[in-house]
Amino acid sequence: MAILTPEQRALLAEARTATLATMAPDGRPRLVPCCFALGPDDGDVPILYTPLDEKPKRSGDVRDLARVKDIAARPDVALLIDRWDEDWSRLAWLRLFGTAELLEPGPDQGAEHARAVRLLRERYPQYAGHALETLPVIRVRLERAVGWEATPGG
Repeated sequence: MAILTPEQRALLAEARTATLATMAPDGRPRLVPCCFALGPDDGDVPILYTPLDEKPKRSGDVRDLARVKDIAARPDVALLIDRWDEDWSRLAWLRLFGTAELLEPGPDQGAEHARAVRLLRERYPQYAGHALETLPVIRVRLERAVGWEATPGG
């Protein structure tokens, strides 16, 4: 059975942002809005990429970000994507569960990293001026999806 239904893939295609949830060392969830791109499936497993970009951050080194440290300690993550509309018959949400890791630029993961950068730039023209090819990308191997739509196919 496919992890993502065609309707869930359509919701992902139209959504511009997601909320990434990691687990802080004290056990509390840590949430951060993120951009994302759905990559090609790895066998039966959908792959989602979210960048560590050049937008201002508390640390100059993206590897010092709390979400990166959380993933290194506990790679289980969740993402929430939602569609809000004043017409409540169009409401929908999708919660994705998966395992995250840092995808580094360079010889070991270079081809996949380059593909992730290309997908992110195709989806977000704002990244044209960002040096994404020099920064790690978070790769999430999706394991489960749970969703809801007010009106199926809405």
